[in-house]
Amino acid sequence: MVFSTTLSAVQGNARLASGGLAEEIERLRAEPGEGNIAIGGATLAADAAALGLIDEYRARVYPVLVGGGIPLFSQRERRVDLELVETRTFSSRVVYLRYSVAR
Repeated sequence: MVFSTTLSAVQGNARLASGGLAEEIERLRAEPGEGNIAIGGATLAADAAALGLIDEYRARVYPVLVGGGIPLFSQRERRVDLELVETRTFSSRVVYLRYSVAR
């Protein structure tokens, strides 16, 4: 699923979203089978979080300090409590953090 304001077509197995984010996520969740829906990109992830569409957060942190960029989650109007499910540190120093949304 590709969300874009500039593309008119996508290639391969990808599909261009025709509806809003919440509508498309519900459509994907209704499809048969099991699987995860991964959301990439700070803006799209922040929109999904604001709509309460995220059940689990999986972050990979690389320990480098930078002076700018787009925050993954801008200032939020509501607090989201998370429960740590899993953590791994790789030889590359990348730390994998998996959290579920506390209900």
